[in-house]
Amino acid sequence: MKMIKVVLFSVVLLFSNMAIAGQVNINQADATTLASELKGIGDKKAQAIVDYRTQNGDFTSINDLQNVKGISAKTIENNRSNLSI
Repeated sequence: MKMIKVVLFSVVLLFSNMAIAGQVNINQADATTLASELKGIGDKKAQAIVDYRTQNGDFTSINDLQNVKGISAKTIENNRSNLSI
């Protein structure tokens, strides 16, 4: 019975860590990090963020992400707690 509790506890810890996205600095993160850490951002949108930043300079506000094609206000709101500049 003790072993089952240990295994269940380990599984809970594993999944709880997976559910928590890390803080992502949109001026420093690479496309892989953006895609893996942000909800609704796949490889293509992540690369578009990096390309936009390269062409236009650093974002001055999290809301500036709306200037990137394919990034909506809803996507920003879904990720706001995980975004930083």
